[in-house]
Amino acid sequence: MVSLRYHEAMSPELPPLVVITGPTGTGKTEVAVRLASRLPLEVVSADSRQVYRGMDIGTAKPSPVERAAVPHHLIDVVDPDERYHAARFLAEARQVVPGILARGRLPLVVGGTGLYVRALLRGLLPVPPADPDVRRELALLARREGLPALWRRLRAVDPEAAERIHERDRVRIIRALEIHRLTGAPLGAPSHWRESRPPWRLLLVGLTRPRASLYALLDRRVDAMVARGLRAETEALLDAGFEPDLPALHGIGYRHFVGVIQGKSSEAAAVREMKRDTRQYAKRQWTWLAREPAIRWVDPEAAGGLDGTAEQLEKWIIQEGLRP
Repeated sequence: MVSLRYHEAMSPELPPLVVITGPTGTGKTEVAVRLASRLPLEVVSADSRQVYRGMDIGTAKPSPVERAAVPHHLIDVVDPDERYHAARFLAEARQVVPGILARGRLPLVVGGTGLYVRALLRGLLPVPPADPDVRRELALLARREGLPALWRRLRAVDPEAAERIHERDRVRIIRALEIHRLTGAPLGAPSHWRESRPPWRLLLVGLTRPRASLYALLDRRVDAMVARGLRAETEALLDAGFEPDLPALHGIGYRHFVGVIQGKSSEAAAVREMKRDTRQYAKRQWTWLAREPAIRWVDPEAAGGLDGTAEQLEKWIIQEGLRP
């Protein structure tokens, strides 16, 4: 962990940036919309799934009403068969933020993809080039042990990468393990970052809830997604010609309902597995974000709800001199 707290090194000449992150389901979008009623701001999404067009329900994308209330950037920017990754997010976010500042508004980054948040704050070093020997060794292991076993190896050394990569995605599993082998560290390790301090006057806020409370909330959210038509949304993606093995369709919810549509699983089983996987994902997000220096954790339940949380963030923004 980096011991230096970001705010200790902040210069008043640096531009302001506020980040709201935290595990899925903690209320990040709702707090952002409430904060926008108090301060002039625009949202930059840091969500690796909300970039995909046509994937609204399963990614918990901000509603049309929420997006009308405050401008959102980096949502609906690619089709499900296009590649999107941390380096592209970094480049696009660092193009968007200056425009927000130029309009006299506060850039507010909102999302739970820890890799994207960290890339924006610290930059990314180029990943090592392919190593034919390592790649051949991993390909041999895949043939001998099976691809699921190789994915489990990845999960053991880099859980964040394993969450993003489906266990049947041979190319990306091998590449992720290759990077780990060559660098000796998971992608979240300090050796992958270009900058030790972010180029912003930063307020980094993490939303959290008691684990039992969050898990119950996530279960209800899964039920709501199913009721809103997650299966129909998944069918529409497949009917549009998007292959079920695309990385975009390996996300939680979509991969479960692809199995239902293909007759490999019942809807009841898919819902149970979706709830389990969502809780596990939230747990991994907690672990990833806990390593961030200077993060200020807020429990909306203890802060007086979503409105109380927005009020607390407004106070911190004013105290830190970040208000436009």
